[in-house]
Amino acid sequence: MTKGNINVSVENIFPLIKKFLYSDHEIFLRELISNATDATLKLKHLTSIGEAAVEYGNPQIEVKIDKEGKKLHIIDQGIGMTAEEIEKYINQIAFSGAEEFLDKYKDAGKDSGIIGHFGLGFYSAFMVAEKVELISKSYKEGTEAARWTCDGSPEFTLEPAEKSERGTEIILHIAEDSTEFLEESKIRELLTKYNKFMPVPIKFGTKEVNDPDHKPETVKDKDGKETTEPQKKITVDHIINNPNPAWTKQPTELEDKDYNAFYRELYPMQFEEPLFHIHLNVDYPFNLTGILYFPKMTGDLNMQKDKIQLYQNQVFVTDNVEGIVPEFLTMLRGVIDSPDIPLNVSRSYLQADGNVKKISSYITRKVADKLKSLFNENRADFEKKWNDIKIVIEYGMLSEDKFYDKADAFALYPTVDGKYYTYQELFDKIKDTQTDKDGKLVILYASNEDAQHSYTEAAKAKGYEVLLLDSPIVSHLMQKMESSKENITFARVDADHIDNLIKKDDTKISKLTDEQQKELDAILKEAIPSEKFMVQLEAMDSDASPFIITQPEFMRRMKEMQATGGGGMFGMGNMPEMYNLVVNTNSELVGEILSTKTKKKQERLISQSLDLARLSQGLLKGKELSEFIKRSYEMIK
Repeated sequence: MTKGNINVSVENIFPLIKKFLYSDHEIFLRELISNATDATLKLKHLTSIGEAAVEYGNPQIEVKIDKEGKKLHIIDQGIGMTAEEIEKYINQIAFSGAEEFLDKYKDAGKDSGIIGHFGLGFYSAFMVAEKVELISKSYKEGTEAARWTCDGSPEFTLEPAEKSERGTEIILHIAEDSTEFLEESKIRELLTKYNKFMPVPIKFGTKEVNDPDHKPETVKDKDGKETTEPQKKITVDHIINNPNPAWTKQPTELEDKDYNAFYRELYPMQFEEPLFHIHLNVDYPFNLTGILYFPKMTGDLNMQKDKIQLYQNQVFVTDNVEGIVPEFLTMLRGVIDSPDIPLNVSRSYLQADGNVKKISSYITRKVADKLKSLFNENRADFEKKWNDIKIVIEYGMLSEDKFYDKADAFALYPTVDGKYYTYQELFDKIKDTQTDKDGKLVILYASNEDAQHSYTEAAKAKGYEVLLLDSPIVSHLMQKMESSKENITFARVDADHIDNLIKKDDTKISKLTDEQQKELDAILKEAIPSEKFMVQLEAMDSDASPFIITQPEFMRRMKEMQATGGGGMFGMGNMPEMYNLVVNTNSELVGEILSTKTKKKQERLISQSLDLARLSQGLLKGKELSEFIKRSYEMIK
């Protein structure tokens, strides 16, 4: 038996590990199973290149709980270690077995499958254990098994052990403050969370299943009645993981049903099918695989996040991928796996890593390319799904310039009539009719088809196209498009009278003289509250509405941008609602307001006309709405 001190650079590394190295103690199981997987895949590689004179077979990793003995066992059938290797890889932390292995076989290809480092990952066991035993036997012929024991101090013992099978068994003597890790439900939860897709089968207990070789027979009882004998059961190992998840396969091996089945495996409580998927598969300039799914979206930007799982060689790292995956794609679901992402619990470390930034750019490009191909292959289907995916695409256009440039090919602009245009198609469609006298293209839109119906109809009567843009971030997107595309502006249909939104050269002449307009202006300003409405007289068609309420595009948009997470102008969000009251000087009713001789009738006509305009904008509510209804009934008696 050998005794000695572990070669560490501080007097006692274990309190440091327990307190500072990992933010979450449950990580220990991920680290130990990663090491067991590493050892197993090393053996697979060595047998495949003829450097190990043993059969690889069908090895598995076993996790066992000894609740009575307060022990947790992690057992592998991998490469194993001699006493000398334990001394090197366990006691001399400065060396990393995985790094040395990688260096030795770096020219043998990427399939060597190194996951973690035999080193600090192993010592994470001391976060939950008061003593750790390691019993190992190397795959090399003629070697003896060895037992390493440490009680959480720098002192260890290393002695021969009885073990006939190759591989390593780690026994954790669970500390009093960590007995939750002796509960079957807790270990199952952690295995499912961190090791659900590990590339080596993980056994955790046994389960009963129907015997596939037993076919129940139909027999007659003593009364002659036919009954079917019970199905025979057998006990089998309970393998808790799926070693061959969909993302590790080639896209040519999978059909839509396979992708949907994997989606249900990832999200068993999600009952809706995904709209479509994107299979990521790249090996240069970095290695990355994965599958991203577009689920049906809601208008809430925050509800959708933290559904993408990040893996490193099938080992779960985190589901908080913000800063690793482009922010607009954090609303998607699925899996990203890359050996170039370090297996490290610090997200800030991941975000600062150069490979991670390259991966983020690649994913952005790949998603844009996939969206473009989906649009080109089946435009009708893409249009049908637009409302369920638009929030992601619009968010991407706002936040990622490269995505914004690519999105011109597939971003859609729907109209109130249910037609869909790309930007170029929209431009070609409206450039002749919706260019104003100053040469600026005016893109009209509604944000609420029902509330703005009368304004939309007025625009359509002029032959104009009206878009339906109703997502919560559309104000920000319009602002970006106006600054990046030449000579365009967006205007909501209720921002002004339609002739003012798209000003042409043919200015209409008012039926009222200048004196009459001054008199009308004074009457209206006396009757209408100035803190709510700015009165402006306009010469319009005689059959147009006498009073039209509008809200200036600039002020309304600034308020909307502040309400949806910044942008706009500071303080705009707190300003009271202000509206323009456009009065049609060519309307017969307006002429009657001016010419009536009785003050009471004049006030009634103004009040009724104003309330009708407010009603069309959804601004008439509560007591004022009740009074309007009562007054309207009295007028028709």
